[in-house]
Amino acid sequence: MTKRQNRMILVAMLVAGVGLAGYFGLKAFNENLLYFFSPTDVVEGKAPTGKSFRLGGLVGVDSVKRDGIKVRFDVTDNKNTFSVKYEGILPDLFREGQGIITTGSLVNGTFVATEVLAKHDENYMPPEVADALSKAQAIKKPAGYNE
Repeated sequence: MTKRQNRMILVAMLVAGVGLAGYFGLKAFNENLLYFFSPTDVVEGKAPTGKSFRLGGLVGVDSVKRDGIKVRFDVTDNKNTFSVKYEGILPDLFREGQGIITTGSLVNGTFVATEVLAKHDENYMPPEVADALSKAQAIKKPAGYNE
């Protein structure tokens, strides 16, 4: 082989390597994205099954059932309600009527949460929850919400 052919093979292998690395990087990034869904989206079947995602809304009134560190509660966007199961210590600000976001996945029609986040003060609601509630036309966006 000539020097030129060797260089072209090297350049082709380099381009293929960079392309392959980019493909694997994008694939890993896409697999680790956590999309947000409201209870209405989950009820309508828009949420993935077997894949982790975020579910947010308001904790349903009279829906919290505790059994040690196992907790069952409903999350609602005032249009639809979805059942959540969580095992662990809940945030101090967790209560009925509270805006929350949970991370987890669907298992047999129940959302099994691995993390529960509650708002941090009176004027703040996570933007995703405020948007979901607004779309459900149940409440107006809270005072602390900025677009």
